[in-house]
Amino acid sequence: MGTRTIRRTSVVLPCPLAPDRYLPRVTSLSDGHGHLAAFRYTAADLRELHLLDTDLQDGRISGLRTERTRLEKLRIDSVQFSGCDLASLRWSDSRLSRTVFRDCTLVGAALDDLTLDNVLFENCTLDYSVLTRIRCTGPVIFSACSLRETVFATADARTALLDGCTLWLTEFDGGTYRGLDLRGNDLSRIRGLFHLQQIVIDRTQTTQLAEALAVELEVGFGDGGGGWRG
Repeated sequence: MGTRTIRRTSVVLPCPLAPDRYLPRVTSLSDGHGHLAAFRYTAADLRELHLLDTDLQDGRISGLRTERTRLEKLRIDSVQFSGCDLASLRWSDSRLSRTVFRDCTLVGAALDDLTLDNVLFENCTLDYSVLTRIRCTGPVIFSACSLRETVFATADARTALLDGCTLWLTEFDGGTYRGLDLRGNDLSRIRGLFHLQQIVIDRTQTTQLAEALAVELEVGFGDGGGGWRG
């Protein structure tokens, strides 16, 4: 069983599966019984995807593109998503474990009440997304992801790590972040600093936090002549 490790955080990856050519290819993620295991689902282009109360286990989903996506009450274990573009994603009340999202586009996603345990987001785009009441019950890694203007709202991210991510106007709005590892990122434009108590950073990032705080407080700087300018 493989792992992805960055600094002291290790995510257990999906269990090794047979090569793609030996995995049964399915044409739908719903088999009518609410359980799908040992499968591959590839290169689908859908107008709408709606999954409700479904178990997905030991699978690979690649090249999936949707115009509208609604996922509710899913239980996902040992599944890899790669090269997927899930537009208008609304994902709620679900549990994900040993799950990988690699090279996926989730722009403007609304993720609500998700429980994450050993989940890896790698080279993914989550710009303008809102992650509400996300609970990290095990290690979660965001590696080289774009999180422009993304909001973490009342999240529990104590076991999460962000590394090499774009955090332009990324906002932390309430929640629990003690132990959140933000080393390896530019923090100069993040928002919601007052919620980030006892996070982990490098000493060199303190100047970035100071810059972010000055922006958040709308601090003005006096010029050489004693005037004021914003």
